[in-house]
Amino acid sequence: METQQTPVITPNQRLAGILLAVPVLLLIPFIAMQFTEEVKWSVFDFIIMGFLLTIVGLTFELIMRKVKTTKQRIVFGIALFLILFLIWAELAVGILGSPFAGS
Repeated sequence: METQQTPVITPNQRLAGILLAVPVLLLIPFIAMQFTEEVKWSVFDFIIMGFLLTIVGLTFELIMRKVKTTKQRIVFGIALFLILFLIWAELAVGILGSPFAGS
């Protein structure tokens, strides 16, 4: 009887997936802009979000490569995504009222 092996994703494949996910995620607001006036992104918005997503993705990849235990990966990953969402919310609506969001 043969045993099935689960496919192993190499770090380079994971990195390629992260870098491919950035433009795919940016397609969401771009497509939404075609159908509604509710979404109004400028070129600058796309550049900033592309930069933010790329930095977060590369940082996540660094965490996956350098941190050895699963528990620490989870903690660092959650912290990273909380920081991403906090920056995203600040840029979107200025929840903290900082000059960073133009308030």
